[in-house]
Amino acid sequence: MNLLDDSLSADLATRDGRLDESFTRRFLTLADYAVGTGADAILFTCSAFGPCIDAVKRRHARLPIYKPNEAMIAEAVALATRIGLIASFAPTLATMPAEFPPGVPLDCELADGALAALDAGDTALHDERVVAAARRLHRRGCGAVALAQFSLARAAGDVRDALPVPVLTTVDSAVAALKARLLGPGG
Repeated sequence: MNLLDDSLSADLATRDGRLDESFTRRFLTLADYAVGTGADAILFTCSAFGPCIDAVKRRHARLPIYKPNEAMIAEAVALATRIGLIASFAPTLATMPAEFPPGVPLDCELADGALAALDAGDTALHDERVVAAARRLHRRGCGAVALAQFSLARAAGDVRDALPVPVLTTVDSAVAALKARLLGPGG
C-alpha cells in the first residue's frame, strides 16, 4: 500500500528545514496505521526526515523499516572513494550527509530550481537541472553520483547518459534491499 502525507515537505520548508516533535508524531501515526493494516515492512520516501524515521524504527523494531537512502548510501560507499550527492530539496543536504559513514569523502550539490520545475510540471527543466548538478560533481572528481530523493530518480537515465560514472537512485537501491530482506537471498 502507499500512504501519502503530501504536505510534509512544504511544512518542513516553512520551518526552514527544522524538524520538531510534530513531524515525529506524524510519522509515527502513518507507521502505526501501516502496521495496523498488516504491513510486513515500511519504506519511507523522503530523505529529509531521518530522525522521524528513526523514531518509527524504535517503535516498530520487529519490522524492516527503511529510510529511503540507507541502501543507496551503502551501495555508493562500496563503489567510490568520492561520492557526489544531488538533492533538489535543500533540507535533504542538511540532514543526509550525516548518514554517510564518518570519513567518506562526500561532495553535495543542490539542483537549484529542479524541485520548483517539477512542481510546475516542467519535467524537462527538472531533469536538465539535475544533469547540470551531476556534471558539476563529476568535474569536481566524484567517482559516483547518488540522487538523494525519490523524485530525482526520473532523471537518472539522463544523468547516466551524461556521465561515465555509476549513478545511483534511492528508488532502485531501496527496493532491491527491501526485496532481499523480505524474500531472502536469490528471492
